[in-house]
Amino acid sequence: MCITVMNTGSFKIRGVVNQLENLTDDAKEGKRRLVTMSAGNYGKAFAIGLHTIGLNGMVLMPLNAPKVRRTIIESYGMTVETMETNELQPCVDKYVKEDNMMYLHSYDDANLIAGHASLGYEIMEDCDPDVVVVCCGGGGVLAGVACAIRMAGNTKCRIYGVEATEAPTMHQSFETGRPSSLDKKPTTIAAGLAPPYAGQMTYDICKEYVDEILLVTDDEIRKAMKTLYHMGLVVEPSGCAAFAAYRCGKIPDISDKCVVVVLTGGNVTPHEVDTLLSMH
Repeated sequence: MCITVMNTGSFKIRGVVNQLENLTDDAKEGKRRLVTMSAGNYGKAFAIGLHTIGLNGMVLMPLNAPKVRRTIIESYGMTVETMETNELQPCVDKYVKEDNMMYLHSYDDANLIAGHASLGYEIMEDCDPDVVVVCCGGGGVLAGVACAIRMAGNTKCRIYGVEATEAPTMHQSFETGRPSSLDKKPTTIAAGLAPPYAGQMTYDICKEYVDEILLVTDDEIRKAMKTLYHMGLVVEPSGCAAFAAYRCGKIPDISDKCVVVVLTGGNVTPHEVDTLLSMH
C-alpha cells in the first residue's frame, strides 16, 4: 500500500490533522505557540497543518535530518532549530517549561495515533489481510494500524513493524520489556526511523497488538529503494523499510497469503535518490 502520494509526501498528515482538531483553546487562538521535534516528515505535515489554519510553530530537528526538509518546513513559516538527537527532548521540555509552549509529539500521542488508525481501516476496506508490514520509527503509524486491525476484531492477521538495525528502539523495547532510548548517535540512512526513544504509549500498544519487530540494514533498504524506483515508485529510505523486510524474505509464512506492505514516505530529492542508488 503506497501512501507516499499524499499531499505531504507521507502518512504523517493523518495524525497531525487529528492533533490540530484537538488543540486547547489558547493554542487554537494563537495565544500559545506549538513546538515539536521531527526528522522531517512529521515536521512537514506539522508545518503545512499550522500554516493552513494560520498558526506558527517551532520544529526541532536532528542534525542528520536532510537539509531540504528544513528548507521546506521553514517555507511554511515555522522556526527550525537543529541539534544532536539526544538533545531534542530536553530542548522541547525547556520550551514547554520556560516559554509555555504546547508540545505536539510526533509519535507518542493518542490523537496522533487515532489519526493514523485511519490507515488500518482503509487496509481492511480494501482487503482481508493475513499479514500487514509497517515501517517503525517512533511507532505512531504502527500503533495506529495495529489498533485499528485488532479493535475491528481481526485477531488472525499478523502485524510486523520494521526498523533500521542502526536505530532499533522498538526492537530493544520489546526485548527489555520497557521503552528504550538510543544509546548512540544513529547512523542509518533512514533518518525518519531514528527517534531518540520509543514512546511509552506506542510501546504499550505495539507490545499488545504487534507480533514482532523486524530489523533491516541500510544496504537492504537501499536495494529495496532501488527495486521500487525501477517499478516507478520514488520512496525515501525510511519509507522502504517494510518493503525491504518483505524483499529479503524476513517475513515468515507468507506463501498464498494476503500480504499488505505499507510504503510510508516519498520525501526525497532527485539528488538524494541518485546518491543513495549509486552507493554500494
